[in-house]
Amino acid sequence: MTAQMEPRIAPAVSHTAERGNVSVRYGRRRRLPASLIAGLVIVAVAVMVALLAPIIATYDPIEQDLANQLSAPSLTHLLGTDYLGRDVWSRLVYGARTDLRIGFFAALAPALVGTFIGAVMGFTGGWLAWIAMRIADCLIAFPFYLVVLIVVFAFGSGETGIYIAFAVVGWVPYARVLSASTAAARRKEWAVAAHAAGLGRMRIIGVHILPNVIAQPLVIFVSDMVYVIVAIITLGYLGLGIQPPTPDWGSMIADGQSFVTTLWWVPVIPGLAVVFTGIGLSLLADGIAELLRSE
Repeated sequence: MTAQMEPRIAPAVSHTAERGNVSVRYGRRRRLPASLIAGLVIVAVAVMVALLAPIIATYDPIEQDLANQLSAPSLTHLLGTDYLGRDVWSRLVYGARTDLRIGFFAALAPALVGTFIGAVMGFTGGWLAWIAMRIADCLIAFPFYLVVLIVVFAFGSGETGIYIAFAVVGWVPYARVLSASTAAARRKEWAVAAHAAGLGRMRIIGVHILPNVIAQPLVIFVSDMVYVIVAIITLGYLGLGIQPPTPDWGSMIADGQSFVTTLWWVPVIPGLAVVFTGIGLSLLADGIAELLRSE
């Protein structure tokens, strides 16, 4: 009797163990990367500070109090005041709103333009694609910040100049990546079948190809936001970005640089905000890339 029961028990245990291993492997595949979670938390904190600026700011960010210049952090002014008596904490949170908003839209515009150009170039090819790629090669030959400064000088400082500058130079990586991805995707069986069914080019690109190649542009977009925000801060520091009295982290660093040895918190605190946001976006981009690689 014992010999007859053993074959029945062994397969059952083996089957259960196999199902358990599959469940463990499935759970591991679906586990979110630590960098993605950390990046989401940091970026969420920065975005919440920006959105809640009117609520958590204790003073008007442009209100001057010349009788209370360069005061140390206290219960009245959490992070002290600058050389015009403006509350540093209030300017910091409103500066987050300014820089994150402009950084997002300044990165979004070239992402959309570059994705469209790259997808069309990769699908159609021909002399127009060749010309577009040569223009992209010319832009890549120059340093990124140099081109941004030239465009800002040409179109003027301020928010409009920033948008134009990044729209001119920021589309190149998207176009190059999407051109190669689309060219490879159009040779797939499902793309060939869609073309044979009589679907138009733009419908094939928008409905069938883009959803399958959009992962890389998404990672580039999050990574680009780091460069864009740093560039906005740099322009603000040089006086070519957001113009006073609008709060901006770059102008806050520039205004406080003269006091770095005596009142270090005035320039250092907005600098730490830039580092905090940049680390969050970098971790988010790495996490998204790792997650997509594991699919």
